[in-house]
Amino acid sequence: MSGDVKPDQAATVRVGEQLRLGRERLGLELSAIAAEQHLRPSVIQAIENGDYSKVDSELFLKGYVRAYARQIGLDADSVIADLDRELEPARQQREREQQANPLVSIERAKRRKRQLAKILAILLVIAVGAYLIVGYLAEQEVGSDLAPMSGTESASDLVVPEESQPSIRPEQEDQMTGSVTSDGVVDPETVTADALPDDARPEDLSADQQPVMIQSSEPVPEPEPEQVVAAEVTEGRLQMTFSDDCWVQVTDAGGNRLVSSRRRSGDLLDVTGEAPLRVVIGAVSAVESIQFQGDALNIGDLRVVNNRSEFTLEL
Repeated sequence: MSGDVKPDQAATVRVGEQLRLGRERLGLELSAIAAEQHLRPSVIQAIENGDYSKVDSELFLKGYVRAYARQIGLDADSVIADLDRELEPARQQREREQQANPLVSIERAKRRKRQLAKILAILLVIAVGAYLIVGYLAEQEVGSDLAPMSGTESASDLVVPEESQPSIRPEQEDQMTGSVTSDGVVDPETVTADALPDDARPEDLSADQQPVMIQSSEPVPEPEPEQVVAAEVTEGRLQMTFSDDCWVQVTDAGGNRLVSSRRRSGDLLDVTGEAPLRVVIGAVSAVESIQFQGDALNIGDLRVVNNRSEFTLEL
């Protein structure tokens, strides 16, 4: 047939033309392709005509083209490779326009500042935690060094008041039977009671003259550990269920793409990332339910254009 595309000609034929020829070869109407993908016929017509501006983004364009190629029996990967080559000049033009746009530079600088602030906050929490831990361990070590001294006292704590020392008159020296040490001091343990003067007997000593042992029984207080303040939780959880085929893209606050795929009827999407989360839904009519942080969202409140919606979920 004249409508068939030869392999050596596929690289020179536009992707839209390849799809159209494949559809006509199977005898399919354009509306049949649109109904299968839940799209308006004008979108399929724009793809066949190479008017890709009718599609919101390159991501959705590739999804529609891949599904179209599979539907008419073409090699989807080969068609997407041809589409990439066809879109490359437009990509380079958009990149040059973005580089010349001052708003892009401002947004890039803001993103870098947010990332730097996040890193500094994490380092600050780590530094405070390390400081508190080191301080706690130091107090524990000091407390363990002081604890053995709390139950016993050294010999220097046994104080004998000078007033309690007995005075010996010269005439009583002969009556002492105690031994004398090498430095000329009488050993009090060897002195008999009769040898002591009347005013030096133990029973005559006043209460403030008795030897007293001072001992502390109060335990050393243990330092209480200080708690480190936990970092603020910034992650959000998004859950979606589907009643039909739908293309979904989810991006976190750092610009990381968490989800970018086609979901089918009965699928459950459960994704967690740093809030705010930016969500793009290709077919709102195929979404059965949306929950964020466990709370159900009203799909009717979403702003929908051509059965497509983009919105941001914040904590």
